[in-house]
Amino acid sequence: MFFSSRRSMIILGLLLAGATVALYSPAIHHGFLNYDDDRYVTDNPQVQAGLRWTTISWAFTTSEQANWHPLTWISHALDCQLFHLNPAGHHFTSILLHTCNVLLLFFVLQWFTASTRRSFFVAALFALHPLNVESVAWVAERKSVLSMLFFLLALTCYGWYAKKPGIGRYLGVAGLFVAGLMCKPMVITLPFLLLLLDYWPLGRMRLTHEGKSETPVSGSQVAFSPVTESFARLCLEKIPLLLLAVASSIITMVVQRAGGAVISLNQASLLLRLENALLSYGIYIKKMIWPSRLAALYPYPHALPLWQGACALLFLIGITLAVLKLRNYPYLAVGWFWFLGTMVPMVGLVQVGNQAMADRYAYLPFVGLFLMIVWGAADWAKAQRVAPRYLAATGFLVLAALFWAARVQLGYWQDDFKLWAHTLAVTSQNCVAENNFGLALMRQGKRDDAVFHFRRAAAIAPTDPTSAFNLGVYAQEQGEIPQALAQYATALQWTPDRQIRVSAYANMGQIYFRQRDYRHAKLAFDSVLKLNPSFPAVLRYLGLIAQKNGAWAEAVQNFSQLVALEPSDINYFLLAQAFHQAGRDRDALWAYQQAVRLSKDINQTREAVGQLEAL
Repeated sequence: MFFSSRRSMIILGLLLAGATVALYSPAIHHGFLNYDDDRYVTDNPQVQAGLRWTTISWAFTTSEQANWHPLTWISHALDCQLFHLNPAGHHFTSILLHTCNVLLLFFVLQWFTASTRRSFFVAALFALHPLNVESVAWVAERKSVLSMLFFLLALTCYGWYAKKPGIGRYLGVAGLFVAGLMCKPMVITLPFLLLLLDYWPLGRMRLTHEGKSETPVSGSQVAFSPVTESFARLCLEKIPLLLLAVASSIITMVVQRAGGAVISLNQASLLLRLENALLSYGIYIKKMIWPSRLAALYPYPHALPLWQGACALLFLIGITLAVLKLRNYPYLAVGWFWFLGTMVPMVGLVQVGNQAMADRYAYLPFVGLFLMIVWGAADWAKAQRVAPRYLAATGFLVLAALFWAARVQLGYWQDDFKLWAHTLAVTSQNCVAENNFGLALMRQGKRDDAVFHFRRAAAIAPTDPTSAFNLGVYAQEQGEIPQALAQYATALQWTPDRQIRVSAYANMGQIYFRQRDYRHAKLAFDSVLKLNPSFPAVLRYLGLIAQKNGAWAEAVQNFSQLVALEPSDINYFLLAQAFHQAGRDRDALWAYQQAVRLSKDINQTREAVGQLEAL
């Protein structure tokens, strides 16, 4: 074993695991949210099918949700295989993954630095910090905790490689890096982080200053005694990993642009992006120190004063110069550039989505800041001759405060109503929060309150397709059909989002069907199937339209696809009727037998089919 004391490592590891599980255990009782959980799990038939070859194939080829993250899809499918749509199981998996990440971070840091106490406190900050609640408590954000797992495993493998370089160990690092990228491309900066770790704490980097060879040392005992290499040699060593990162970047950009997720420069200028990025760095640091007013979504600003961006830039430059000057404390530079570098892909220079920043983006970058704080505090206390027990007591008080704050933040993620009510309370001009809070009110039957928030969302962002769609749903439920159709048409005009388009076309088709305008209904339903071929309700409507038009062969085709997706008694009864009318009585008998087998009362099934046909 590479640990200095196996017993102390086990005890501290159990303490970390226990604290993490204790913090997040209430999430087991949380439900799914109306914030992408439907798209990733509850309304996703591919994921709900569980682990099948078709699901795995789909996971590697789909660009759904404007992302290519096949291992994330497979993770959700595995949860559905094990737990179906019981949210407790899905939350349990996320908690388990985060706990594994906490332990891996602890073990890797201890191995790399031979400093058990400092590594423990870094891992504890990572385990308990409130900004990480979003990544753990939100089922749809599984991709963050899963990609972090492979990232930390890649660091572990790199440690073995650093002790004894070899092609097999290098391939292990590359393979785990690819796995992380296939969960979420936030780990794309791994090659650069490995260079930082080569400098400290691994001590692989040989630097030359004024003719003297210098290898940096940590503020603690160094566990590694590798052969040092020049900076150029270490950079050359990372080129294959860098090529993998470039490939992932290209795939991500292509998929996100195809999915309409990338915001154009007309919508957010380059200057605004730079200002927002600089300001976000400062806000992240502030929230790391004082994690208050955390929200599920921080709306993107329409404009920012130049002075704010300038002050943020000076602040970042000042810290950068300070850590470069303090070369005797290499962990400061490593931690700072870890934070700056890993945040670059998520800071919004290429703006994806309508958030200015996000708590989940701090999951990996904050490790760098935690390194700076813990190692810096320990070295300061040592220089000031502060007794270790006082420093440890202070550390545990900080952890206790973070535990309490994180538990409060976790409570907001319990359900849609609490999440979006809190988000509206701590943010302003938040179109997404208004819409989602309105949907939460709709589920509670408070339709008049809901439409108030839909209208507020539309006032904040007049071209927001989600607001138009939600107003269309409300109008449809109120029987205001012309207004509903107009809102759906507006949503279709403004959005490239596939799910909104599918839902709008499906709702329009339903309206036309009930108006017995079968031609327009069929056009709308055909548009749905072009976007989503696996939509049972639409296939049923198309079968009924074909039936009403006497096109029995077409009805058989639609109902056959329907029972393949949704094998219910009603659907088999519809198929049996279509087979009979098409002159295929043997097939009709088989379909009828399936309906009888699945039905509790075939007469009730017959009545339900009659009601459908009478629409």
